[in-house]
Amino acid sequence: RKLNAMASIVKKRNRDEAAEKIEDFADDMNVPEESASEGEEGSGFEGEVVETEPFYPDLFYDSEDSENERDLLTIGNVPLEWYRDHDHVGYDLEGKPIRKPEGEGAIDRLLNQADSPWSVFNERTGRRELISQSDMELIQRIKNGVEDDRYSFDKFFVELNEYADHIHPVTNRMEPKHTFLPPKGDIIKVRKLAEAIRLGHINLNKAKKEAPKPFLIWDQGDAEQSKHAYINRHIAPPKPALPGHAESYNPPEEYLFDEQEKQAWEMLDAEDRSISCIPQKNTSLRTTPAYPEFQRERFQRCLDLYLATRAKKKRTWIDPETLVPKIPKPAELRPFPSQQSIIYKGHEGYIRTIDTDPTGQWLVSGSDDFTVKVWEVATGRQVYSKNMGAEVLCVKWNPNPQVLIIAVMTEYTLSMIHVDTIAHALQRTNTEKYFEKPPPNEHTEKIAKRIEWIKPEEEEWKSGVRLVIKFKNQKDPLKMVSWHYKGDYFTTVCPTAASQAVYIHQLTRQQTQNPFKKSKGDVQFAMFHPLKPYFFVASKRQVKVYNLAQQVLTKKLLGNVQWISGMDIHPGGDNVIIGSYDCRVCWFDLDLSVKPYKTLSYHKFAIRATRYHQKYPLFASCSDDGQIHVFHGMVYNDLLQNPFIVPLKILKGHKVVDDLGVLDIVFHPTQPWIFSAGADQTIRLYV
Repeated sequence: RKLNAMASIVKKRNRDEAAEKIEDFADDMNVPEESASEGEEGSGFEGEVVETEPFYPDLFYDSEDSENERDLLTIGNVPLEWYRDHDHVGYDLEGKPIRKPEGEGAIDRLLNQADSPWSVFNERTGRRELISQSDMELIQRIKNGVEDDRYSFDKFFVELNEYADHIHPVTNRMEPKHTFLPPKGDIIKVRKLAEAIRLGHINLNKAKKEAPKPFLIWDQGDAEQSKHAYINRHIAPPKPALPGHAESYNPPEEYLFDEQEKQAWEMLDAEDRSISCIPQKNTSLRTTPAYPEFQRERFQRCLDLYLATRAKKKRTWIDPETLVPKIPKPAELRPFPSQQSIIYKGHEGYIRTIDTDPTGQWLVSGSDDFTVKVWEVATGRQVYSKNMGAEVLCVKWNPNPQVLIIAVMTEYTLSMIHVDTIAHALQRTNTEKYFEKPPPNEHTEKIAKRIEWIKPEEEEWKSGVRLVIKFKNQKDPLKMVSWHYKGDYFTTVCPTAASQAVYIHQLTRQQTQNPFKKSKGDVQFAMFHPLKPYFFVASKRQVKVYNLAQQVLTKKLLGNVQWISGMDIHPGGDNVIIGSYDCRVCWFDLDLSVKPYKTLSYHKFAIRATRYHQKYPLFASCSDDGQIHVFHGMVYNDLLQNPFIVPLKILKGHKVVDDLGVLDIVFHPTQPWIFSAGADQTIRLYV
């Protein structure tokens, strides 16, 4: 409707303007109005008057007026956007630039659109132009979907019988009737096909089965590769090395051989020689002789080309950063010991063993100067000292906080010491109950020959000694002692005693028993499981786990080490760590495998001890290199997640004396602190 209204308005407006122009033109030419008017009786026409669209020439075009000139742009169909940055658009016949038509601003466009709504601004001429009647008809046809007459089918139809209108056709004979009827054979075939379709023998809707196509078994799926397989199979031979300065006909002096170099070159095989010929100096190319080995080298090259097999090797590139595990920074894994705080001095020999009480307030140490000392951790004050008469090999504090008992081991004796000055009333009462009665010594004959429980004399009693276990065999020295987590049972190890190497003692009954009838090798350590009735026995190269309730061997841990020097069990009971004299630390996950989960080789010398922290995810190792390595070792409750181990800190401070460094370490029971004892006669606290 809008387009029809637009067309009628434009048509009426054009007619009115044309009529005014014709009247003015008739006045100038002295033409009477009757002849100029349309549809009068004297016009010379009879019958029905047909109304047609009149043609009005542009009577007001003045060629001398530059404002009414036609489109003078000489750039053809070039877009005006190309001249966006220029002030002209093309050139005229005289070579002068044609200035760009002035554009229409937003305000002018609004006003002009209000005055003449059926006009369009032409950017090429810079003027507004009215929509003509032909343009409106074209718009109307496009709107109604009517095809243009210029593209009608009739104009492109070619008559087949071109001779029909000719004066002398080739023949005037009529077409025979059989040319308009189908052949009888085709009719019979169509009837048979129709009958087969009706009976269902032929199914027109049935999908066609594609015949199986052959395929390559080892095809990679690359269409381009299979298309040009013969091209991809070709492997270009390696190119021979280009000649260098030594092969030149006039090489520099430094490339010429002397007699020794020449003899060395001749003694080498052809494959080991750096160059294929002896460099020779010639003044010019004319004096250069022919290369005698040319034909032989060309022949060898040809043999390499068609006899030597060549194969493509795919080189896999891996980003090195992806291979490195993403571990957190040590600052994110705090707290852990990082600096030295207190030095405990007082011993005059190697300090071989240290231990803390369950509260972390007191520290006990044993040395080669035959003394046992008890220190206050916070102040470094010495509160107790006792001469044992022999080198102290191992000291262990009873883990039961209700009693105060220290097990002190020398070469052939094990003494139970009670320090009355640092014990409170409840500890004194509970401790004295253990030693009220004298030892009964009710053992088997085999054990009675080797072990004797002795109540000390009055002087020893006053010095704090409450009980002495004497090992009678002087050929089998003791090495270590370890408590059960409840504080009643403890075990001792004599590495050279064969089947009598391990003993389990009970403090309340003051009895000893031998759990093994056969030798377990050179036993180095024996420890109780912190939660279950398991017993760990470490020989030189392996660790055996026994079930005390069922009295069977459950596991055998293979450490791949030469000599185990230290062992500790994680507070959770599912992980074990061992150290060895061949500088290795092995972490075992009992739920994972009997082989080490991680093997750490950070120390340069023999490892002396390894320890777990009872509260924090920390473990450490000490060595004869005078260093303590602290690690983060997180153990998860999820069995599907492996332990997480990260190196944290290397603690230094001890001096190496007689090739001995740090001999023992122990963690504080409640704080992230670590104590170390060294061959330099000092004990150091790192916090």
